[in-house]
Amino acid sequence: MRSRIAVRRPSSRPLAGIVAALPVAALLAVPRALAHGGDVPPPPDLAALLTGWTFYPQVVIPLLAAAVAYLWAVRRVNAAHPANRVPIDRPVFFLVGLACIGIALLSGIERYDTELFAVHMVQHLLLVFGAAPAIVLAAPITLLLRVATPAVRARWILPVLRSRVVRLIAHPLVAWLLFTAVMWGSHVSPLFDAALEDPLLHDVEHALYLGTALLFWMPVVGRDPSPWPLPYPARLFYLALQMPLNSLLGVAILFSEQVLYPHYATTGRPWPPSPLEDQQLAGALMWGVGDAGFLVAILLVIAAWMRHDEADTRRREALEDARAAASVAGAPVASQAEGIGASR
Repeated sequence: MRSRIAVRRPSSRPLAGIVAALPVAALLAVPRALAHGGDVPPPPDLAALLTGWTFYPQVVIPLLAAAVAYLWAVRRVNAAHPANRVPIDRPVFFLVGLACIGIALLSGIERYDTELFAVHMVQHLLLVFGAAPAIVLAAPITLLLRVATPAVRARWILPVLRSRVVRLIAHPLVAWLLFTAVMWGSHVSPLFDAALEDPLLHDVEHALYLGTALLFWMPVVGRDPSPWPLPYPARLFYLALQMPLNSLLGVAILFSEQVLYPHYATTGRPWPPSPLEDQQLAGALMWGVGDAGFLVAILLVIAAWMRHDEADTRRREALEDARAAASVAGAPVASQAEGIGASR
């Protein structure tokens, strides 16, 4: 078992807070670190993966806090603006995203992620193709802006959102490059194997996967306001450039003739598959499931593009109809057109 990074509320005295947290973090980390380096679990089966949950407080508490905070904000916004409620699908997407994180980091998948590369790959796919796009579709930034008071928005939230750092990492090119660098850098460098041996580094790896995936999916399916909105053709190009890179990495892992990560060859587990067969399955999962995820995203973008064009066509037709009606009635066409434009 692995340790988890403790998530604590910011303190007005950061150094004192860090010092106070060290004994607690040590007590929480030591038992799982010892377990990580010792026992080999029994062969995995469906029951073990479905029922082998471990409720690490470092993961459970932030997930529950995020769910409660989001639902509280939805309820508050709906009560204040009954005519402009939060769309029902957004809290659903948010809870699905949190559920994907919980399944990846708390279920039986977590128990076997350092024993089987294929299970570890499922964990990463859940974070990248499940949790990240679902959370982005939930528009948490928009909800935060709506629930905050004008003073809080003006003093704290908007300055952060408009800062140079946020604008930089939110740029689609930067997000694309960061996601690519993390995916390739973690798999072709010693980082991946080192993370299997070091619980803290493993947690950092998961945070990088989730964080860069959130940035990657924002320009494609994000509903929050963005300083760099992407038109639909650019979104398709954005996804089409990433898909072959995922394929290439998956194929490279699948057809490698040697075990790429020594950790999986030295776990001491007596049950199959062999380390090389396990690695081949992991590569096949990355190639197949990853490409399927990108393909679904491409199809969704095309569908959204078509709906957008249809809506534009209806607006143009309504404007032309208004102009024709105004011309027949002898009313000023410009004023009618302005009224239609203002209502869009």
